[in-house]
Amino acid sequence: MFSLDFNPYVPRPIDLPVTVPLAPDADLSVLDEAKIFAAPDDPADWPAWRAALTRWRSETRRRIAYDPHRYADPRRLARVMNIAWLWDELLYDHACGVFTVDRYLDTAEAEFGGFDGVTLWNAYPVLGIDERNHFAFFEDVPELPDVVAAFQRRGVRVYLSYYPWETGSGEEAIGTVMGLVGKLGVDGVFLDSSKEGSTALRAALDSIDPTLTLEGESRVPLDRVADQPMSWGQWFADSPVPGVLRTKWLERRHELHHIRRWNRSHVDELHSAWLNGTGVLVWEIVFGVWVGWTERDRETLRAMRRVYRSHADWFVTEDWTPLADHAADAPAIFASRWEHNREPLWSIVNRGADHDGNWLVVDGAAHDDFVDLVSGTRLRVTACGDGKVAVGGALASGAIAAVARDAGAVEQPARSSVTPSSTFPQRIAVRVGHPRTAHKVVPQGMIAVDWQGGDLTMTHRLRETGLYGEAPFIDEWKPLPPRLHQTAQVTRHIGASRFAIARREVSNRQFAAFLAATSYQPVRPERFLMHFRNGAPAPGSEELPVACVELADARAYAAWAGLRLPTEDEWQIAGLSGLIERSRPQLWELTESEHNDGRSRFHILKGGCEPLPSPSDWYVESGLRAPDYAVKLLQCGAGLNRSPHIGFRCAADLP
Repeated sequence: MFSLDFNPYVPRPIDLPVTVPLAPDADLSVLDEAKIFAAPDDPADWPAWRAALTRWRSETRRRIAYDPHRYADPRRLARVMNIAWLWDELLYDHACGVFTVDRYLDTAEAEFGGFDGVTLWNAYPVLGIDERNHFAFFEDVPELPDVVAAFQRRGVRVYLSYYPWETGSGEEAIGTVMGLVGKLGVDGVFLDSSKEGSTALRAALDSIDPTLTLEGESRVPLDRVADQPMSWGQWFADSPVPGVLRTKWLERRHELHHIRRWNRSHVDELHSAWLNGTGVLVWEIVFGVWVGWTERDRETLRAMRRVYRSHADWFVTEDWTPLADHAADAPAIFASRWEHNREPLWSIVNRGADHDGNWLVVDGAAHDDFVDLVSGTRLRVTACGDGKVAVGGALASGAIAAVARDAGAVEQPARSSVTPSSTFPQRIAVRVGHPRTAHKVVPQGMIAVDWQGGDLTMTHRLRETGLYGEAPFIDEWKPLPPRLHQTAQVTRHIGASRFAIARREVSNRQFAAFLAATSYQPVRPERFLMHFRNGAPAPGSEELPVACVELADARAYAAWAGLRLPTEDEWQIAGLSGLIERSRPQLWELTESEHNDGRSRFHILKGGCEPLPSPSDWYVESGLRAPDYAVKLLQCGAGLNRSPHIGFRCAADLP
């Protein structure tokens, strides 16, 4: 284990907003590395704060010789981004082996109001089951260009995820990225954990199409904002009075996607995005763990999407005033004012308790009409004197609004008398039941195991995947290594049972006999028995353990033999008792311990495999493992789980 030297539930100093110097002659370069410019608590300081931000922007754009030409064509940009696990049950039908893009997007429309862009996440944390890198997990899916085109036909941009931490950023890696960009027809590259793409990568993208986007994580360096029109920000801590996103302030058209991926409430990042007129990242399946959104947060995002679509030009205008037109008697109501063609629009959030009163104090007369575009309701207008009016109404705690003047007919959103729930909608990963295969006597090649019942402890390395379906870092600020890779244990009571388990793994010869007897064909043939030659084991390999099979293949063999796979518990019990043999080469072994939460599925590997080169702690581990050790393997499609280092053995029930 390890010792914590920080509190994971509070922001680190690097994540905190940066205080803005308010003195007229202050050195504002201290703001260059900010994520968010903190706002002063006292409204009396807000004019000086806005003046300092305006000066910083002017000086910085001049200092870095800012060239905004890449933002002139916004076709490749996305306001609301989704990270899609490529093998999500909504996106891929595992039983039929086909992608279901329309089903995925129809669900997204109903739940979130739709997505502008989708980043395809394909490999981590499966990497390490063999020598493949994450590029191969794209290259080996033959219909992926059609999947990308299906998203684009629905008006959704598609982005390629690229892990520079895994493959590097040299010429060879860039060449592979460019090959995939051209082959798949994507709209840009999502850079995972890197703040910026190399100038060589940008130049390579430009050689294909200068409108292709780059999206890095966190704070884009100032001199790269011109090259990277999008970014995604995990764990951006705002000030109590909402501040301003540095990159959005520098370039009004930059799309920054807020996300706190392990959080069960997204109110904070939704509020920050709304006041900054920028994007949100929806990431429900985080490395195989479902971290869904509450109905309240989904309704908020649906409302934001409606206004972003109807008033897109307002949220990229140069005429943006943060913390504008504040009503003194509404201390927790904050607004940004956006003006386009001299027409104002206010994006508003309630950071306090339920409120029924003023929201804004603006220029106007008592007979003026103001409407909330979110709720579709006309607002109260009260004359304040000096040509000012107070505008307001009822606004629930955590709610947002969008105020427009003289709006005429407005889109009436679907409304319910029921307050949307803020309760997290837990989704449980359930172990799939295994077939019963009762034998009166112990089958040949097997040994009987009498388990009297008791506690069994399973050991895992988290790798951000959790253990058995639960989110591992709920509401934590930013889990960091070594915590991300810590070893954790789960103890379960396993009831008494009697079963038989094969002493050795299924061999190439045995599996070839199964093929000859059944003419078995998998739903997806990719990588199936790729070590065979002309449909048969290579000479001399007949008694070696069969590999390059996935769970469905192993189950099919076992059913033909009148057997089944051992559960992870049975494998562990037999291993601890010294009843099973491990052949060479040593392989990870599939078990009948599949779990499914309706969106992602995984199964458990046992035993370990021959040591593999492992350049990263983020990989599935290799080498010999104790019987209690388990690896949670996410189920991919298109045969991608088939590996030369994964095999299986069989088991059976005994009376």
